[in-house]
Formats: sequence, C-alpha cells, structure tokens
Amino acid sequence: MLEVKVPSPGESVSEVTISNWLKADGSFVQTNDELFEIESEKATLSVSAETSGVLKILIPQGTTVNVGALACTIDESATASAAPAKVEAAPAKAEEKVTAPTPAPTPATATAAKIASPAADKILREAGMTANDVSNGSGKAGRVTKEDAQRTATAPKAAPAPVAAAPSAAPVASAPAPAPAKAAAPSHMPPQVAKVAYTGERVERREKMSLLRQKVAERLVSVRQTTAMLTTFNEVDMSNLMQLRKDYKEKFEQQHGVRLGFMSFFVKAVTEALKYFPAVNASIEGDEVVYHDYVDMGVAVQAPKGLVVPVVRNAESMTLAQIEAEIERLAARARNNQLTIDEMTGGTYTISNGGVFGSLMSTPILNPPQSAILGMHKIEERPIALNGQVVIRPMMYVAMSYDHRIIDGRESVGFLVRVKESLENPVRLLLQV
Repeated sequence: MLEVKVPSPGESVSEVTISNWLKADGSFVQTNDELFEIESEKATLSVSAETSGVLKILIPQGTTVNVGALACTIDESATASAAPAKVEAAPAKAEEKVTAPTPAPTPATATAAKIASPAADKILREAGMTANDVSNGSGKAGRVTKEDAQRTATAPKAAPAPVAAAPSAAPVASAPAPAPAKAAAPSHMPPQVAKVAYTGERVERREKMSLLRQKVAERLVSVRQTTAMLTTFNEVDMSNLMQLRKDYKEKFEQQHGVRLGFMSFFVKAVTEALKYFPAVNASIEGDEVVYHDYVDMGVAVQAPKGLVVPVVRNAESMTLAQIEAEIERLAARARNNQLTIDEMTGGTYTISNGGVFGSLMSTPILNPPQSAILGMHKIEERPIALNGQVVIRPMMYVAMSYDHRIIDGRESVGFLVRVKESLENPVRLLLQV
C-alpha cells in the first residue's frame, strides 16, 4: 500500500488546501496519473501517482491540511478489475451531468454526448465548452482526457461557423463577405467565461476564499498601504512592429521552432531601457535600495486558478527566439498548474498584458518588492496627427506604475518614452542603437 502525502509547494509553506480530486475514490489509477490538486498561498500544483493501483481517498476535497499529511493510499497489489465497477461508473454519470446540459436541446446532440475526465471537464467548463466540443477523445472508449481538453480549449475557433449556420439564406451568404475580417475580434475575449444562469430567484452562493486568493488580497492591500504608487501613460504606434512581424513571422517560426509574438519585443525594449534607468529595476529593502545589474522579467499569464507571474531569468542576455521559447514553456506549465515557487519568485520587473482581454487602458498594480510594472493594452486603430496630417494607425496605450519613493517622475517618463521609441523603431531596438 503506497502512501501519498501532501507535498510542500515551496519553502515557508506549512499548510495547503486540497482543492480538487481528479480521480474518484476506489478507482484504478495508472502511474503518472494526476490524483489531486493542492493550493497554497503561493501556487496551485497537481500531485501525480507514483505507481498503479486502486485509490483510497483519505482527505475530502476542500480541506486545509498541514504539509506532509496523508492524502490517500494506492493499493499496488490491486488490478484494474479489482476496482469496484459501481465506483468507476459513478464519475461517468456525474461528469455527464456537468458536460452534457448545454448541448441537450436536440436529440442528435444528446446521442453524441461524450464523457470527460474530471480534469478535462474542469478545463472545458472554464473555457465555456463541453466534452461534445472535443472532436475525438483519446482515452479509453473515446473518453476525453485532460490533454484532449487542453488542445481543444486552446485551439483557434473556426471563423466560417457563423456562415454555415445559415445555409438556407443563399442570396445573403455572399453579402457579409467582410465578416471574416472581424472574426479575429473574439480573440480579445477572456479565455475563461463562466456563464451564470439567472432563474428569477434571489439566490446567493458563498465560497470560501482560497489560500492563494487570500494571499493575493493581502499583497494588493499591502502595496497600496506601503508604496507611493503612481502611474504614467504613453501610446505606441505599432505600425512598424506589426509590419516587421508580418514579414518575418513564418521564417522566424521555421528557423527557431517558436512563434514570433509581440511580448518578446516588449521584453527586449524594457531590458534596453533599464540600462539607462537602473532605479526602475531596483527594489527597497529596509533603508537600502537594491539595484540589479540583470533583468529577471516577470510575465503575467493566465492560469486555471487566475493570473500568475512566472519569471524569465536573465532576459537582458536572451534573443527574441529565446524569450519567446521561455515564455511559451512557462505559459504551458502555468496552464497545467505545474509552475514551481522558484519559477514565480525573484523577478525584478513585470510586464502585464491586459490587451488579450480587450482592455484599452488600465493602471497595473505593483508586484512587490519590485518598484515598477508595465501594462500592455489592446491594439486599436485610431486617428492620430502625423506630420500635419490625420492618419489611421494601430495604436496601443502603455502604462507604467511605479514606486515614487525611489523612482522620480523624470525617470518614469523617460523610461516609458525610451520603451515607446524602441517599439516604434524595432530595427533600432535590434541594432541596440
């Protein structure tokens, strides 16, 4: 009988919450199957099975326990057939309830209902999808696995869907030809949209705040109380950068095996600007200012439990391809709740991109002990005055919040102007002139 104890997600963490059981009590699990998720004040991690056997759950979901507590056991001597049939069948029924209600309006949909694993069902619900949205389940008997759900949830939505929905309107089908151009707009929508069904009844729901959310709340309040936070704004003409990316993105991906996004240019522009404004990359410890002659760049990414900020180490010495590859690696680990404490601590500066959710302008809040943070926003075509003429340009507002205790207004404005100039002249950025 293998004992599975609650692991420590990092130093100084003494207790965690078992936030979600991914396998049913009494079910047969395979080696490396994810058993449960733990949530601490710093991170959410999943715990996998070290061997195959029948699972016995000892701590209920939602319970806060000390690190090292016995969470479950795995009977290694048992076989798949030894697991009670009724126990294995139970999760399937429960999951059908969760994944099948939305597409139930037609008999055809009901007959096509698929079964998803608990982890897969969770990912799909957070993406506003169901198991029926997965084309093919790779699990046993067509069961939708976690990997199937992740692939479906992150796959780009097919643009022609609205046209196909109205085949009878043949004369009109060709009229909305410009529609595909607008099909990209939903990409700015949040990837996680939980729709609440209003029934007309005055229903209230209460959920206990997770340890992670409690800690985030404490830190946000602390930032407001212990720093002199101000925000400065500017705007960036993205024309040249967008054209450069359009011209070379395919060759870039072929050569480096990673997509060319905007984030690597922003990281590079920030690291260059920090050379001239070292106070922006500093932090306060007691009565001392700690300056960093390196840049550990925090990049805010969306994870199932909320926003997390993994750190790209020594970003100042990395190429665009290396930055993109590292961000992609960290984002994948964030989506799978695999980030370690070390991967999320020690940053010297942070970039947050609210534009992916459609934000036109915001004031980002500091990530202590850092003294500054840059906020990217949605690219919006706007009329601007250029050389005495009114022209339309793809513009992005950028905002930098900073701690006025060690960063003066001249430094904050000068830093943001330098970032703006680098992004508007990407060749200058690449040549470092």
